[in-house]
Amino acid sequence: MHHKVFVSQTTHFMHIAIAGNIGSGKTTLTRMLSKHYGWEPHYEDVDENPYLDDFYNEMQRWSFNLQIYFLNSRFKQVVDFRRSDKDVIQDRTIYEDAYIFAPNLHAMGLLPTRDFQNYISLFELLESFVQPPDLLIYLRGSIPTLVDQIHKRGRAYESNIRIDYLSRLNERYEAWISQYKNGNLLIIDVDKNKFGENPEHLGDIINSIDGQINGLF
Repeated sequence: MHHKVFVSQTTHFMHIAIAGNIGSGKTTLTRMLSKHYGWEPHYEDVDENPYLDDFYNEMQRWSFNLQIYFLNSRFKQVVDFRRSDKDVIQDRTIYEDAYIFAPNLHAMGLLPTRDFQNYISLFELLESFVQPPDLLIYLRGSIPTLVDQIHKRGRAYESNIRIDYLSRLNERYEAWISQYKNGNLLIIDVDKNKFGENPEHLGDIINSIDGQINGLF
């Protein structure tokens, strides 16, 4: 009996995370990989988010509230992952709000400096309590690809997203990924890899993931 308890405490369950700009296909790939591997999927709670509609209508007023909501929900997610006894795959990471979205809002004048500093201070504190994902998958896409995929899914609150907003986010994503040192990283070019509609392309991703996982354990 004691032996079983010991084994369960030392077993490492995998945390895979998918990062990428709006429209890059994170949710689709999360769903497909969870089905293939039997990983438990965790999605962004877009439908439950009480700030998104207000934010897109009045960004400056609601930016801090939105960022705190995301930080809270993602921190809780990661804590829950490490307590669970399941392999999980996560749609978007705790890092993206802090390294991409919040700094972008601040640079655009939509997140006041004192709020931004307050937010970053809280993020850094929370980050010190969580482990990074075992594997981060980054979906890299050009603006035309992102715009096309955003239009295809037709979410009402995304209909007013501007090209320059997506471009700024893309630049920050690339800067963050180029400096990413928290763990294993797999980059997928979604301009070329159409995993959502091409099973062979999905197979290429699965082969790459298998190689990464075999290297991990």
